[in-house]
Amino acid sequence: MREFQALLHPCPPLLPMTPPPPISVVIPCYNGAKYIASTLRSVLSQEGVELEVIVVDDGSSDGSAELVEREFPQVRVVRQSNAGVAAARNQGIRSARHAWVAFVDADDIWLPGKLQAQWALLQANPQARMAYTAWQVWTCDDPEPSAEWLQALQARATHPADWAGATGWIYADLLVDCHVWTSTVFAEKALLEELSGFDAAMRIGEDYDLWLRASRLTPIVRVPRPYALYRLHPGNVTKRVPSANHKGMVISRALQRWGYQSPDGRQAVRSAVARSLARSWSDFGGANLLAGNFNAARSAALEAVRADPSQLLGWKLLAKSVARWRAPARSLQSH
Repeated sequence: MREFQALLHPCPPLLPMTPPPPISVVIPCYNGAKYIASTLRSVLSQEGVELEVIVVDDGSSDGSAELVEREFPQVRVVRQSNAGVAAARNQGIRSARHAWVAFVDADDIWLPGKLQAQWALLQANPQARMAYTAWQVWTCDDPEPSAEWLQALQARATHPADWAGATGWIYADLLVDCHVWTSTVFAEKALLEELSGFDAAMRIGEDYDLWLRASRLTPIVRVPRPYALYRLHPGNVTKRVPSANHKGMVISRALQRWGYQSPDGRQAVRSAVARSLARSWSDFGGANLLAGNFNAARSAALEAVRADPSQLLGWKLLAKSVARWRAPARSLQSH
């Protein structure tokens, strides 16, 4: 972790800073023994902050909780039967003793200065009750990045324009895409409680759903610098064939509840939202087509075409899925 501190310095404060308040860091963990020590070292290396670190063990069978208790006695471990990441985060929120809560998953990594930079931004935007940062996707199974990799990131991290994104009243932006990533979120505990936390009935998309609900109550401000590494590896849930179009469901539910207008009066571009919905159905259908689930692919293609008839991707998927769906019937007739 010394490499992080040597190569990636915190961004300058946006205002003369008061020290950040005590912060509770919630880390849901399910069979995360391979990476959680690296995650915890990155959290505990945050300087100038008072932290309560809570690992919520979601029924792990690989000794994750025991590893944390043995190697990180300053970390509080809360155990629960396996109930999913949303329920684990909610348990962490309930267990948190401080007024501000930050999230990080058990295989991701924070970079130095993250919490200080977010607190400085929140001070500059007192109406905001939630902040997030830019991040860098990191495809690797190694516990921590190499010094060379960090040096390359440092060279790019000092240009804020390259890391700009949705900030402020971002409901309209969120209708088009999930601009917020959970492992960068720093929010007021009272806000999370007001929203009743994550929807535990959702196994995927529960974070997107919460950010949309939060965006109806508060500006969500972004630090334009990468302060976290989003690890991609073979075990990521996003690698699996989805059981449903979770992104499309989250967007559609938001539209039904609140329409296209943000609380600040800004309207989402309807054609952009339609493209996003169509793409979500095309992506879902394409994954099912590759997996041989031709009925699901065909149904998804029809939804894509309904959402945005001008997108060729939906029509191509529909043609391919119908051809594959009919192929077994032709094969049976020929024998």
